[in-house]
Amino acid sequence: MAVIKDITPEQAAQICVGQYAGVDEVGRGPLVGNVVTAAVILDPNNPVAGLNDSKKLSEKKRDLLFDEIQQKALSVSVGSASPAEIDELNILHATMLAMQRAVQGLSLKPTSVLVDGNRTPDFGVQSHAIIKGDGLIDAISAASIIAKVVRDREMAALAEKHPEYGFEKHKGYPTKAHFEALAKHGVLVEHRKSFRPVREAM
Repeated sequence: MAVIKDITPEQAAQICVGQYAGVDEVGRGPLVGNVVTAAVILDPNNPVAGLNDSKKLSEKKRDLLFDEIQQKALSVSVGSASPAEIDELNILHATMLAMQRAVQGLSLKPTSVLVDGNRTPDFGVQSHAIIKGDGLIDAISAASIIAKVVRDREMAALAEKHPEYGFEKHKGYPTKAHFEALAKHGVLVEHRKSFRPVREAM
């Protein structure tokens, strides 16, 4: 595994070869729900315009790109790790597991895997960890969008089930509103019991 920081266009051209997959995660910081990852192999002959780090895009733009990526990419796969797995393994190792699941779920075997961040799990093929890769490599940007939309929709579904927590607004992150809901309504089965604010609320 190589960790690449301040990547140059030349470096990007050297590693973005073959049938490579971009991988990113969403949901390491929240107190509730799955950590969600995505792996995407884009089609160089059918590009998706406007890709970027999902955090820099509006919800409307993410939803549009989500559909376009699904239509145009050669392969898209989503992986996740549950709150129980996060509690058992810790958030870092659960995230690595979810990334492996996303790559294993691809319908095509990638020649290499490019991951946003500073580390990668073992994918069985060459991998590169690229710091801020979600704003630099289109396949990682696409993965960040897929993972973000999937997790946001999971939070919207959880909000319908438990409207008193406001998950549709804060997406499970440790906000004042979430702390207040925890104190008033208690801990749900979907909460991550190993995270300190949840542990304290128990």
